[in-house]
Amino acid sequence: MAYTTLYRKFRPKTFEEIVGQEAIVKTLKNQIIADRVGHAYLLSGGRGTGKTSVAKILARAVNCLNPKNGEPCNECEICKAALNGSLTDIVEMDAASNNSVEDIRSIKEEVNFLPTLAKYRVYIIDEVHMLSTGAFNALLKTLEEPPEHVKFILATTEPQKLPTTILSRCQRFDFKKISEENIVKRLKIICNESKIDITEKALFVIAVLSEGAVRDALSILERCIQDGVEHIDEDKVKELVGIPKITYINKALKAILECNIEEVLNVTKEMIDDGKDISNILWEMIKYTKDILIYKTSNKLDLYSKDELNEIKQRAEEASKERLLSIIYDLSEIENNIKWSTQKTIMFQTGMIKLCINPNNEDISNIIKRVENIENQLKGKKINLDDSNSKNYAPNSKKNVDNYVDNIKTEKPKTANNKVIDSENFWPKVVDNLKKSGKIMLYTNLLKTNAKKINDLIVEIEFPNRNDTIW
Repeated sequence: MAYTTLYRKFRPKTFEEIVGQEAIVKTLKNQIIADRVGHAYLLSGGRGTGKTSVAKILARAVNCLNPKNGEPCNECEICKAALNGSLTDIVEMDAASNNSVEDIRSIKEEVNFLPTLAKYRVYIIDEVHMLSTGAFNALLKTLEEPPEHVKFILATTEPQKLPTTILSRCQRFDFKKISEENIVKRLKIICNESKIDITEKALFVIAVLSEGAVRDALSILERCIQDGVEHIDEDKVKELVGIPKITYINKALKAILECNIEEVLNVTKEMIDDGKDISNILWEMIKYTKDILIYKTSNKLDLYSKDELNEIKQRAEEASKERLLSIIYDLSEIENNIKWSTQKTIMFQTGMIKLCINPNNEDISNIIKRVENIENQLKGKKINLDDSNSKNYAPNSKKNVDNYVDNIKTEKPKTANNKVIDSENFWPKVVDNLKKSGKIMLYTNLLKTNAKKINDLIVEIEFPNRNDTIW
């Protein structure tokens, strides 16, 4: 007998077996019980959330000879024929490979014929967003006013690509991602029936990796059982998927917090040499940093051993919340950059080096407040930006930052020999550079202004539409 994959073997056969879509299931069952089934349905949502399974169950339920509370009995000749694929009245079509006008025209010709055995002829069109514009136009009239013996069930992962004329003619049901708890429950049932020895933590890791898709979770589980091991634990799942162990992730993050470039490069190289995917490494580092931030905020964290929690506690004490948030954003930026790079390892390693270069170990929020203070003062009438100490200013020095801010004065200095700057060449470039560097507040305030040189250190900025002047 041919081998059947887990996600096909354990595909739900009744609405009760559908997990995480309780509202949709309840609505469909009520329609079947009340005999108010619509002529066209649109099932939309992410992969592995149950769209195709619900479509198959609904197609059997409306044709079942002995339905029970809106459920197909799966025992009558109609249900059995539908389950083994021999019922010609239920037609499944993949729009990804059958997306032409001719394919839809064949449906238009078939709908005029009565079903052979079942009560309704049901058309399940998967990935319907892949249909061509001509195919959508050909389907439109049939979808709006099909014969009484015809039902359409459309499924798609990208409903935004469907024409509004199609959307308006269907009852739409949006499938949400399955929660990790529901995926674990479903995996437990399957493991018990298949006699698979697996730990609770391993099931949770699989649920997290599946990202809300039960089919992906079953695919990962199948990879684990095909490895030939009798007992599946958390480390085995991570090893098969290519996720580094938490000890490596902890070492890497510790090196980043200590600004130890050599150590972080050694740890990451060891993970890469061990065959770990860079995307998985970044994913684990982001998740681990997020968990440290949660622990620092709430002092609570699940699914970690006592030793692992002690390590997390130490990292939480070493870093501020702002620093942890900055690391998460920087890691996410690295992850986005390497997607489009042909030199992923180089981009990854340079990103790690950048994370270790902490330009200022003091709380950066203090500097941000000073910058905001400068911008607020620039909105005032007269401000003296005496830049006499700017030559010695260095962003790495808190003392120099304080001196720079303290030198802002509100009195206009006595000057002589005012000299007009070549505004056509110099000043517009300065203003334009502010825009390019992202300093939009300064750019909008200095737009359409003129500049005059007071002396070698002071520049006067004139606003033509008002009497304000900035020194």
